[in-house]
Amino acid sequence: MAKERARAQNKDDRAGAGPARRAGDRGRYGRLSRERVLASALELVDREGLSALSMRRLGAELGVEAMALYRYAASKDALLDGLVEALYLELQERLATGAEAPKWRTELHRIALATYDACMAHPQVVPLLATRMLAVPLARRPPAVLRQHERVIALLRDAGFGETRSAAVFRAFTAWVLGYVSMELQAMVDSPEEQDPSFRLGLHRMPPQELPRLRETAAALAERGGPKGLTDGLEALLERFTE
Repeated sequence: MAKERARAQNKDDRAGAGPARRAGDRGRYGRLSRERVLASALELVDREGLSALSMRRLGAELGVEAMALYRYAASKDALLDGLVEALYLELQERLATGAEAPKWRTELHRIALATYDACMAHPQVVPLLATRMLAVPLARRPPAVLRQHERVIALLRDAGFGETRSAAVFRAFTAWVLGYVSMELQAMVDSPEEQDPSFRLGLHRMPPQELPRLRETAAALAERGGPKGLTDGLEALLERFTE
């Protein structure tokens, strides 16, 4: 979704934009905006990974000097926080396409599935959902992140959960969804060119005497659980809070 927004904006701007000014914040696609900068950063990371992201590289993508980007992201850390923001903005778009469910458990399932879809669309950004939350205090997180926190907590409070209970469910819900996504995206394949599953997963590198159960289970671990695994686990988790 972020890619489509960026391409649409770029197409519109090319129709009326003059020659790019390298020293300013008008790039090859017209005048910059925070939304365009973040969308372009997200597209770059989707394509080449987090290691490819720098102010210089992003400036080259947009056709401006790197210094022109600092009014939209004051540092590399701010740019990383912006990627998290962009993913949560996409999550909000996904949730806006359907009506809010009347029951809190059903709505939590809808939020979980939308989060799963957004993360699967931008797997390179998923590690930031952990690392940036560890580094950034609650009040300093991007507004899109805080709005999503508010959405879940308000849903629980409106369902009759008290402050302490809402906090407990919020933590459990968030931990399950983000943990599940992280497990879905974990690196498992050792040799992609191999056809034999054992060699593909590199099981010959694991000592059979020390790790027999892990070797036996590795093939199953390499298979994604998909949306059903997410919702099945979530339902079991939420059942605990309604006993």
